[in-house]
Amino acid sequence: MDKDTRNAIERATQRARKLLEEDFAAQLEGDFDVHCDGAVAAKAGAHLSARQAFRRERIVAAIEHKRAAGMNAADAARDYLRDAAFTTLNRFVALKMLEARELVQECITKGEQSAGYREFCGMAPGLPLLPDSTGYRLYIESLFDELSTEVKVLFDRRDPSSVLWPKRTTFEQLLEILNATELARVWGEDETIGWVYQFFNGQDERRKMREESQAPRNSRELAVRNQFFTPRYVVQFLTDNTLGRIWYEMRGTKTVLAERCEYMVRKPGEELALRTKKDPRDLRVLDPACGSGHFLLYAFDLLLAIYEEAWNDPESPKNEATSKTLAEDYPSVDALRKAVPGLVLAHNLHGVDIDPRCAQIAQLALWMRTQKAYRDFGIGRAERPQIRRSNIVVAEPLVADDQIANEFVAKLGDAELGRVFMSLVESLSLAGDLGLLLRVEQLVARQTKRGQTGNLFAPPEDRIRAALERFVREEGSATNTRRRLFAEDAAHGVALLGVAEKKFDVVLMNPPFGDGSTRAKKDFERAYPRTKNDVYAAFVERGIELLSSRGRVGAITSRTGFFLSSFQKWREEILLKQAPPVVFADLGAGVLDSAMVETAAYCLEARS
Repeated sequence: MDKDTRNAIERATQRARKLLEEDFAAQLEGDFDVHCDGAVAAKAGAHLSARQAFRRERIVAAIEHKRAAGMNAADAARDYLRDAAFTTLNRFVALKMLEARELVQECITKGEQSAGYREFCGMAPGLPLLPDSTGYRLYIESLFDELSTEVKVLFDRRDPSSVLWPKRTTFEQLLEILNATELARVWGEDETIGWVYQFFNGQDERRKMREESQAPRNSRELAVRNQFFTPRYVVQFLTDNTLGRIWYEMRGTKTVLAERCEYMVRKPGEELALRTKKDPRDLRVLDPACGSGHFLLYAFDLLLAIYEEAWNDPESPKNEATSKTLAEDYPSVDALRKAVPGLVLAHNLHGVDIDPRCAQIAQLALWMRTQKAYRDFGIGRAERPQIRRSNIVVAEPLVADDQIANEFVAKLGDAELGRVFMSLVESLSLAGDLGLLLRVEQLVARQTKRGQTGNLFAPPEDRIRAALERFVREEGSATNTRRRLFAEDAAHGVALLGVAEKKFDVVLMNPPFGDGSTRAKKDFERAYPRTKNDVYAAFVERGIELLSSRGRVGAITSRTGFFLSSFQKWREEILLKQAPPVVFADLGAGVLDSAMVETAAYCLEARS
């Protein structure tokens, strides 16, 4: 996107945020007795209906959950307000993007005159007669419910951040912002949702954070300070020379990726280091600081080609799990194409981030990419399998009062699994500050005195996830909201452990740079003594740890690590000994939009 288009998105995003936050703040205080300074009335007022009182309980439970995570009352209330505004904006941005891709009928471009709503009213003629556009809201919420079966994180109306709905005037102004002529062409672009994510936090907010503290004071500041969009050409350069190059070597150069990967570096007359072939389902790609998922989206495109080549290869190896080749599991190319988008999300692509908002964005972006793949394959909407799984994980502490945690462990019915779970709770205390830098797999193993915890999750995560779902269903009201928040944290904790225990063929990243969170400073410096001077160097060290034999890291970072004396141990003891550079591009300044940093993009290959 050109600068003018990005500026238009930034203006629209900031206007929408201001509009929603002002409306929601007024609702919180005027309707629900929740004040922006964090003061919360002990009981619901008599002015609230039973339904409104239940909604208030959900809001209060969410704010209390944030306070239990260490926020003060005012910060917890403000964070809830941000969550509500962000989720609402993302949902309507998503609907605009889905309209542009014909994945939903026209629903918001013409407001209540949209074709989808008119058709909906044909089935329920009384809807337009309801006051304050209630009928239109019911229609939009029905879309959310339908979409939540596959894009649960963003569209799930049980999420406490979904309680608030914009007043009619606010709603009309929001649609006016999104339907502005200057934005008409952005909704068909995959990048748009990522730019909305970045621009939701304005430059003034970042500047204020830096003026108040040189280092990020908490996980939110660390996330906000490092939200910089990775340009498409950098994404391609790093992915072409990691995933693309690995497949190129597995195929002995005979692959369509030789032409498709336009940035793959091949030296004249080089001797090719051939690799043992793998079934595509056994290739794993990780972005440990995934943001809105740009690396994963491009990797998805390459993987579609990889799967089809492997299916056509009579010498393709068997899959580790099924002990069958792709052609044996999918007897026709049509069967393969119907399955492959779901296979890529379930088996190949993994993303971790400390910002929960990233999960909303990345999961939506990947789901839209699967729908594009189905359409390109000529698979009609009625024939498309539902996408039930993606491996996008939020790294955050598991927050729960002792009563809820003990109740859950008791219901597991497995003392050994319960001990491991409680060790996981303890180990995740700094997950929001360190993300995948937290070696959670080592902490859990040490605390449980077990060499491998993975054996307790066979099949992976299913037992704990099933127990969490049962746990949430058992009670209602505010208790259920607290249980749901606990269950979501726990599911991400188990998933983070699952990622940390895996080995990956490819690690791609645009990691944070500079100082880490002050709250985790001591633990970070103890865990990464050779790379503690900058977070990005530690991310590269950790990425190398997570590689399988001859796996590759692709990263864009500050270029300082390649010449400053303070990075000497990083260069000598980590890069040169463990994963020497195979491709390097000195990009200089002005690459990461507004980031004041000179960058380098490079690929490393693990020695063993």
